[in-house]
Amino acid sequence: MNKLNTLLSHFHSDHSLGLCLGGGGALGFAHLGVLQALEEHKIAPQQISGSSMGAIIGALYAAGYSASEIMIMIRYEKLYKISYLMNFPPTFLKSGLSTHNILRNFIKEVIPHNSFEKLNRKLHVCVVNLNQSKWEIIQSGNELDKWVAASASIPGIFESIKNGESHYIDGGVLNNMPAQCLSNSCKTIIGVDVLPKITATEFRKPIDTLIYSIRAVQHQNAEDGRSKCQFIIEPKGVEVFHEFNFDAYLSIYNKGYEAANQYIEIHPDILKLSVSPHSELK
Repeated sequence: MNKLNTLLSHFHSDHSLGLCLGGGGALGFAHLGVLQALEEHKIAPQQISGSSMGAIIGALYAAGYSASEIMIMIRYEKLYKISYLMNFPPTFLKSGLSTHNILRNFIKEVIPHNSFEKLNRKLHVCVVNLNQSKWEIIQSGNELDKWVAASASIPGIFESIKNGESHYIDGGVLNNMPAQCLSNSCKTIIGVDVLPKITATEFRKPIDTLIYSIRAVQHQNAEDGRSKCQFIIEPKGVEVFHEFNFDAYLSIYNKGYEAANQYIEIHPDILKLSVSPHSELK
């Protein structure tokens, strides 16, 4: 049994700790800063749920990679370049401007088993079924790459993912904080909302109106999931950056790290979730 499994085994199932990672495009890099802070305080969630960027980070973390290891992957694989992430098909007569081939190949490369069941932590991925106009949680099967890509399929930007007769897109469209799937099996849930509500003072460009309109919808659909969380960390990267500032990944990461440490300082009760140092494998 490796060190990670030893740490996780010290929690009984009815005391399971859940972590919900919200969507937010490039702002989701803040999740890694939060995870780094949680690791340093020995807070080790056993179950992860996520939408969009939260699903991508959640899948890598559930596979056993640390926050620092994921940051190295992002830098090495150039996942901070939006131009690198997008792969334009030969015709625009598709359901999106870009395929998800790069992301799917990356997931299969770093998680070769491509299986939900073989992950180190239980993973719940939120997607939206367009045919039925509802959000769904995927948590089993050997197509991890497909469902993570579906959860991050920004409408119109990336192609929808087809499964059977249904088409699936970004989970954040209808549920940006999918903590509901954790509430029955986790005694405590930590939520990380990288799109906390902020008030816009000026709308100088059309893109400003578009972004804040989308955020208003996401704030509304995140309320139920947020209500299921006992602790909610809100990185403030959104005050400086927007959802497509992928090149600012390091600064956004730092926003998450700072927010998590500040939250822990103000809410010391969260430290009760820490794994005792005596339980670590020597």
